[in-house]
Amino acid sequence: MGQYANQPDFITNDIATVTPVAANAITAAASLHGAVIYVGTSSSADLQVIPAGAVGIVNGKPGGLPGLAQAITFKNVPQGEWFPVVVDYVLSNATTASDLIAGK
Repeated sequence: MGQYANQPDFITNDIATVTPVAANAITAAASLHGAVIYVGTSSSADLQVIPAGAVGIVNGKPGGLPGLAQAITFKNVPQGEWFPVVVDYVLSNATTASDLIAGK
């Protein structure tokens, strides 16, 4: 957001609540397609995400949907702010933050 001349510095569309998915239940339909996350409630909470563009490993080679191996857990995320990481998935495995909203 805001890194290129043709991109605005604010969320413009596709704003929706986020339901975290389990790492073993990732589907293409569950992808957030490169969204940033608003963290509504967080009291020393964690946010586990798969960054945008991550791919899984199939038979030792990149390909397919990502999984837990591509996840990153951010500790103590602030509440009431947009989290400045572009993600494809929010995972329920280690996410304790709540009231999450995705925007692009």
